[in-house]
Amino acid sequence: MISSEKIPNNVDLAGDRRLQRALERWQPRFMDWWKEMGPEGFQDAHKVYLRTAISADTDGWAHFEYVRMPEYRWGIFLSEPEKDRKIGFGDMLGKNAWPEVPGEFRNPLRRLIVTQGDTEPASVEQQRLLGSSCPSLYDLRNLFQVNVEEGRHLWAMVYLLHSYFGRDGRDEGDALLERRSGNADKPRILSTFNEPVINWLDFFMFTMFTDRDGKFQLLALAESAFDALSRTTRFMLTEEAHHMFVGETGIARIVERTCQIMNERKGVAEDVREMGGIDLPTIQKHLNLWFSLSLDLFGGEVSSNAASYFANGLKGRVYERKYNEHRAIDDVYVVDRFDNGKLGNEEVPYRNALNEVHRDSYIVDCEKGVVRWNRVLEKYGLSDRLYLPHRRFNRSTGLYSGIEFDPQGNMLSDAEWKKKRDEWLPSAEDKRYINSLQSEPIFEPGKMANWIAPPRKGINGKPIDFEYVRVEE
Repeated sequence: MISSEKIPNNVDLAGDRRLQRALERWQPRFMDWWKEMGPEGFQDAHKVYLRTAISADTDGWAHFEYVRMPEYRWGIFLSEPEKDRKIGFGDMLGKNAWPEVPGEFRNPLRRLIVTQGDTEPASVEQQRLLGSSCPSLYDLRNLFQVNVEEGRHLWAMVYLLHSYFGRDGRDEGDALLERRSGNADKPRILSTFNEPVINWLDFFMFTMFTDRDGKFQLLALAESAFDALSRTTRFMLTEEAHHMFVGETGIARIVERTCQIMNERKGVAEDVREMGGIDLPTIQKHLNLWFSLSLDLFGGEVSSNAASYFANGLKGRVYERKYNEHRAIDDVYVVDRFDNGKLGNEEVPYRNALNEVHRDSYIVDCEKGVVRWNRVLEKYGLSDRLYLPHRRFNRSTGLYSGIEFDPQGNMLSDAEWKKKRDEWLPSAEDKRYINSLQSEPIFEPGKMANWIAPPRKGINGKPIDFEYVRVEE
């Protein structure tokens, strides 16, 4: 890889002049999209202390420097190839991984890549207004780091589309820049990525829960028999970890500050808002919202597409190597079902239940983060605890879509749901209050908004009061 290339890469782009020209034609379109839909108000005058991937090796993927975001060097990086890699699951178990796209799997592979690719610019669009309400320069820099890496993940998917799918792939690459999060006419493909991220509590929950779904999707695609897709997603995972770190530690810091206020007020939760903090019920409501929205991203509980992807080697299980049996052809899985309006359960072929298999693992992973948040509450001597709502709560995809449940998973009538909804999900008043807290940004190095505690340490060994974002005249 030559880092001085127009498009930094480790795929020998210069050796394929046709592909290089196609991507260089796409590059200005990407920049037009970034300037229109990237972080508003921070495009040119600000230099940000960002991590930039300049190669895929240990020394090169995490290079830190000040950069204006439009000048960020988005590149194309794949993990190093695995010699003689074999397909690790499904009906093609043990056969050679694919260096090219088999014709019979062209359409489903393209669909998988486009769907993953569409989430990357969508999240940038959802978060584009948050800079004007940042709680600190540390947090502002983390927001921008997430944004530019989502932009690089878009590049990763567009590279695959251009390289392996011809004219169709180029058209799909253009369409990724044409859809808009929340747009009524051209929305993003997945509904969760059309939801507004209007405040920093939303942002931290999004990066905790929605980016964690992204981790699971990337891990499943990293098992793919299509070797270029596997290598691309494996490299993306090195960056995705930071996004989840931002979310989990962001919520932990909010919880810590809330605990401090409650202790100052002798544990009276109702006084938290009077002191300019974010009360635990409001934190729980946002947790309920983004956890349930993220559960939808796994798809329906029973899916013939999931079974087909697995059987044909397109998309595997998360951490496939931990399983003893890699064909999963004779196994069954127990899922919920409705029988005459009553909930029961049934056994379905395991492959058809793979969305639910991944959702189960995802819930376990999310629970670990909530346990760590609750340790903060315990540390401050409070009996309150945060929790994950039941998987049936507030679902709009799959078995539970169109049916209302409370956070414990009990079925409700429409009237009961409407009566209780604002107790479980952010209300209009909650949103107004959070927005009132975040009406002014904090740009002084080392200073934090009143509603969030400082982090334990800074970025890349820098102190917390480091000038992570510079404004230059």
